[in-house]
Amino acid sequence: MPDANIDRAVESIPPIPLAEMDSVKLLNRIDTKYLTDEATLLDVLSDAEAAGYRALEADGAKISPYNSIYYDTDGLRMYLDHHNRRLVRQKVRTRIYLNSGEAFLEIKRKNNHGRTKKKRTSIPPAEMQDFSHDAAACEYLAGHSAFTAGMLSPVLSTAFRRITLVNPAMTERLTIDTALEFTNFRTGKRASLEDAVIIELKQDGHASSTMKGILLGRRVKPVRVSKYCVAVTLTDPCAKSGRFKVKIRTIEKTINKKITVI
Repeated sequence: MPDANIDRAVESIPPIPLAEMDSVKLLNRIDTKYLTDEATLLDVLSDAEAAGYRALEADGAKISPYNSIYYDTDGLRMYLDHHNRRLVRQKVRTRIYLNSGEAFLEIKRKNNHGRTKKKRTSIPPAEMQDFSHDAAACEYLAGHSAFTAGMLSPVLSTAFRRITLVNPAMTERLTIDTALEFTNFRTGKRASLEDAVIIELKQDGHASSTMKGILLGRRVKPVRVSKYCVAVTLTDPCAKSGRFKVKIRTIEKTINKKITVI
C-alpha cells in the first residue's frame, strides 16, 4: 500500500521538469543500489530536500507508478546467467508508465566491465504481455539482444512506485522504488516486499556525491539486488536460487518481517 507520509514528503521537494532532467548527461556514470525501509526513506527525503535536491515531475506527478513484465526462455536463461555470475548478460522486459500510458520494449545489457546499457523502443500498451505479432518490435529485439521473440515468453510482472531526485549540480540522479509487488505468470504465485525500498544512485564518476553522505549518515548501505531475480526467487520454488536466498534474508532483516508469498 502507498505510504501517505512518503507522498507528503515528496510533495514538499521542489520539482524539476522532465525536459531539464533529460539534459543531465552522466558520461562517466557509476550506478550503486541501496536497500532500506520506508521509515528511513522519510529521513533521506528530508535530508535531500535540505541539500537542495529536486524531484522529477512528469505528467503532473512526482511519484510515478510503473508496471514491468520480464521475459525469459522456458529454462530461465537470463535469470540463471545472473545467478551463475555470468559477467555478460541481458534482461528483456516491457514497461508501461501508468501516468502517461507510454509503453516500451526494453533491453538491458551488462558487459564484462560491469557497465549496463539500456535500449528501448516504443510499443502499444496492448502488447505489454505479447509483442510477438509486432514486426518492428521483434526486429528491434533481434537486433539488440541475443534473443528472438520466439525464444521468450512472459515470466512475471513487477509493479512499483518510483521517485526520481536530482542534485543541484546535476551530477547525480537517485531513483527510489517503493510498494514493490510481483506476480509470476508461470507459477501463479504473488509476493510483496512490504515496506522495503530499493534506491539506485546514478552519479558522475568525476564528481563528489552528497547523496552518498546522506545515505551513509542514515546507515543505508549499498547492496547488489535485482528486482527480477528477487521476484523469481520468491515466486518460483523450482528455480535455482541458492545465491539469491541471501538477498531475501537481507530484505527481511531490513524490514524486520518475513516476506509472504501467496
